[in-house]
Amino acid sequence: MTAATTTAFPAPIAEAAMPRFADFEADARARGFDEVAERVWQAGTHVAVHGHPFAVEALMVQGELTLTIDDETRVLRRGDRFALVADQPHAEQYGSEGATYWAARRHG
Repeated sequence: MTAATTTAFPAPIAEAAMPRFADFEADARARGFDEVAERVWQAGTHVAVHGHPFAVEALMVQGELTLTIDDETRVLRRGDRFALVADQPHAEQYGSEGATYWAARRHG
Protein backbone atom coordinates (compact mmCIF):
# COMPACT_ATOMS: atom_id res chain seq x y z
CA MET A 1 0.00 0.00 0.00
CA THR A 2 1.08 3.52 -0.51
CA ALA A 3 0.43 6.59 1.58
CA ALA A 4 -1.80 7.79 -1.26
CA THR A 5 -4.17 4.83 -1.01
CA THR A 6 -7.60 6.05 -2.06
CA THR A 7 -9.58 2.85 -1.70
CA ALA A 8 -10.64 1.22 1.53
CA PHE A 9 -9.90 -2.19 0.01
CA PRO A 10 -6.64 -2.23 -1.99
CA ALA A 11 -5.78 -5.28 -4.08
CA PRO A 12 -4.90 -8.38 -2.04
CA ILE A 13 -1.41 -9.77 -1.69
CA ALA A 14 -0.84 -13.22 -3.22
CA GLU A 15 0.20 -16.00 -0.86
CA ALA A 16 3.65 -16.27 -2.46
CA ALA A 17 4.22 -12.55 -1.86
CA MET A 18 3.06 -12.37 1.78
CA PRO A 19 5.67 -10.48 3.79
CA ARG A 20 7.09 -11.39 7.17
CA PHE A 21 5.91 -9.10 9.98
CA ALA A 22 9.35 -7.46 10.18
CA ASP A 23 9.17 -6.55 6.48
CA PHE A 24 5.59 -5.24 6.81
CA GLU A 25 6.71 -3.10 9.75
CA ALA A 26 9.83 -1.75 8.01
CA ASP A 27 7.83 -0.82 4.91
CA ALA A 28 5.13 0.91 6.97
CA ARG A 29 7.63 2.90 9.03
CA ALA A 30 9.48 3.93 5.86
CA ARG A 31 6.17 5.35 4.61
CA GLY A 32 5.59 7.41 7.76
CA PHE A 33 3.50 5.12 9.95
CA ASP A 34 4.48 5.57 13.58
CA GLU A 35 2.95 2.43 15.09
CA VAL A 36 2.80 -1.13 13.75
CA ALA A 37 1.19 -3.99 15.64
CA GLU A 38 -0.29 -7.44 15.30
CA ARG A 39 -3.99 -7.40 16.21
CA VAL A 40 -5.59 -10.68 17.32
CA TRP A 41 -9.38 -10.95 17.65
CA GLN A 42 -11.44 -13.70 19.26
CA ALA A 43 -14.01 -15.69 17.28
CA GLY A 44 -17.38 -14.03 16.91
CA THR A 45 -16.29 -10.62 18.20
CA HIS A 46 -18.50 -7.79 16.94
CA VAL A 47 -17.37 -4.17 17.06
CA ALA A 48 -20.17 -1.69 16.32
CA VAL A 49 -19.64 1.36 14.10
CA HIS A 50 -16.76 3.47 15.40
CA GLY A 51 -13.70 5.41 14.21
CA HIS A 52 -10.11 5.91 15.31
CA PRO A 53 -8.07 9.11 15.69
CA PHE A 54 -5.42 7.70 13.32
CA ALA A 55 -5.14 6.36 9.77
CA VAL A 56 -4.71 2.59 9.31
CA GLU A 57 -3.38 0.30 6.62
CA ALA A 58 -3.76 -3.38 7.48
CA LEU A 59 -2.99 -6.82 6.08
CA MET A 60 -5.01 -9.89 7.05
CA VAL A 61 -2.80 -12.82 8.04
CA GLN A 62 -5.25 -15.33 9.52
CA GLY A 63 -8.97 -15.96 9.95
CA GLU A 64 -11.85 -13.90 8.67
CA LEU A 65 -13.08 -10.33 9.18
CA THR A 66 -16.27 -8.88 7.75
CA LEU A 67 -15.57 -5.16 7.53
CA THR A 68 -18.11 -2.49 6.66
CA ILE A 69 -16.85 0.92 5.56
CA ASP A 70 -19.47 3.42 4.45
CA ASP A 71 -21.93 1.36 2.36
CA GLU A 72 -19.44 -1.34 1.37
CA THR A 73 -19.04 -4.64 3.18
CA ARG A 74 -16.26 -7.11 2.43
CA VAL A 75 -15.26 -10.46 3.86
CA LEU A 76 -11.49 -10.35 4.32
CA ARG A 77 -9.12 -13.31 4.60
CA ARG A 78 -5.37 -13.94 4.47
CA GLY A 79 -3.72 -11.59 1.99
CA ASP A 80 -6.60 -9.10 1.89
CA ARG A 81 -5.93 -5.51 2.85
CA PHE A 82 -7.90 -2.54 4.11
CA ALA A 83 -7.20 1.13 4.68
CA LEU A 84 -8.99 3.69 6.85
CA VAL A 85 -8.48 7.42 7.07
CA ALA A 86 -8.53 8.96 10.56
CA ASP A 87 -12.00 8.99 12.12
CA GLN A 88 -13.53 6.92 9.29
CA PRO A 89 -16.62 5.11 10.59
CA HIS A 90 -16.52 1.34 10.18
CA ALA A 91 -17.88 -1.85 11.79
CA GLU A 92 -16.14 -5.19 12.32
CA GLN A 93 -17.40 -8.76 12.66
CA TYR A 94 -14.86 -11.50 13.24
CA GLY A 95 -15.39 -15.02 11.92
CA SER A 96 -15.77 -18.37 13.67
CA GLU A 97 -12.00 -18.78 13.98
CA GLY A 98 -11.28 -15.17 14.95
CA ALA A 99 -8.77 -13.17 12.97
CA THR A 100 -5.29 -11.73 13.00
CA TYR A 101 -4.09 -8.74 11.01
CA TRP A 102 -1.07 -6.50 11.00
CA ALA A 103 -1.96 -2.83 11.38
CA ALA A 104 0.15 0.19 10.55
CA ARG A 105 -1.13 3.37 12.20
CA ARG A 106 -0.35 6.99 11.41
CA HIS A 107 -1.20 9.41 14.21
CA GLY A 108 -1.54 13.13 13.70
